[in-house]
Amino acid sequence: MNLTKPVKNMSRYLKRLKEDDEACREALKSGIFLLYHKLSPLLRETSSGIYTLASLKTSDLEHILEKVGKDKHFVNESFLLGCTDKGEPQFSLEVGDIDRSALEQECRGMFVDLRKAFFMLPGPESPLAAKGQALLRWHQTNCFCSATGQPTIRNQSGSFRVCHSSGITYYPKMAPVVIVLVSDGSRCLLARQTMFPLGMYSALSGFCDMGESVEETLHREVAEEVGLEVKNIQYSGSQHWPFPQSSFMLACHATVNPDKTQVNIDKAELEDARWFTYEEITEALRKPPLDPRREPPVFWVPPSYAIANQLIQEWANQQQLSRKLHGLK
Repeated sequence: MNLTKPVKNMSRYLKRLKEDDEACREALKSGIFLLYHKLSPLLRETSSGIYTLASLKTSDLEHILEKVGKDKHFVNESFLLGCTDKGEPQFSLEVGDIDRSALEQECRGMFVDLRKAFFMLPGPESPLAAKGQALLRWHQTNCFCSATGQPTIRNQSGSFRVCHSSGITYYPKMAPVVIVLVSDGSRCLLARQTMFPLGMYSALSGFCDMGESVEETLHREVAEEVGLEVKNIQYSGSQHWPFPQSSFMLACHATVNPDKTQVNIDKAELEDARWFTYEEITEALRKPPLDPRREPPVFWVPPSYAIANQLIQEWANQQQLSRKLHGLK
C-alpha cells in the first residue's frame, strides 16, 4: 500500500493503524511528525511572519536525530495522531531528553509553550497541537498499572496501554467539563480566575462530578460559583481542551430570571464575575489580542480557537438579530 497517496476511507485506515502494530510501523516510514520538547510544540515562522506547526517527514527527522546524537529508530517512540488531507499518517514525538537549542537549530524552529502557541498558530492547527500534547502527557502519566503497580506497555500507535500482570487495558481519557454562557436577556455573565491572563474574562465552567448529567453539573457549578439559578439550557457544541490535563468541553447557553441577577462570587473559585452588555462584548470580539507580546486590553475574551469564544459569538449574534427585529441599533 502506498501510504503517500490519499486514503479513500480515512476512518477505517486510521482504525487499522491503531489496532495493527505492523501496519503502524510501516506507516512510520512515510509519516509526518510533530515534535514536542517537554510538551511544548515545535513552531516555525513563515516568510510572511506567520507561525505554523513544524511538520517533519520521516527521512528528515531521522537525519536530524542522528545529527544531535540520537538513534534514528527513536521515531518508533512516536504516537499516532491522525492523517493529513493527503492521507499521510501524522505522529507526535516527545524529544525532551535532547538538547533544546540543538534541535531548534537543526529544525529551524522554536519550541513554544502550548498556551502561548495557541495565540500564534492558525486556527485549524491549534486542535492538532493540543491533541499531540494531550496524548504525550497521557502516556507519561500512565506508565504503571493502578491495580498492580507494574509497568504498562503501549501498542505501536499509542492508542492503549496494557498491564500484562493484571490484564487491564488502559485507554487515553478526557475529563468532561461543562462550560456555560449565562444571559439575563440583554447581558451575559463572564468571569475570570486568578490564573487567567490579565484582562481576560470567559464563560463559567466546571468538571462533571461522578454520575452527574450535563444539566446537573451546569446547575451546580453556576450556583456554586456565582449563586445564580439557571434555566432554558441549550447545547451548543464540544471541544477537546488540553488544560489542565485533557478535558472534554461541553458548551451550553443558559438564562436566568432578569429579576434575579445578583452575583454572589465564590472567591475560592473566581477572582471576579460580572455582567457585560452587548456593546462591551462586540467591542471585545472586534479587537481580539492577537499578539501575546503586546499589552492586553483592559477587557478581552478568549480567542477564536476556544469554544468559549464560540458561545460569546453566538450570544452576540442572537442579540444583534433581536435588536434588528425590535428596530434597535
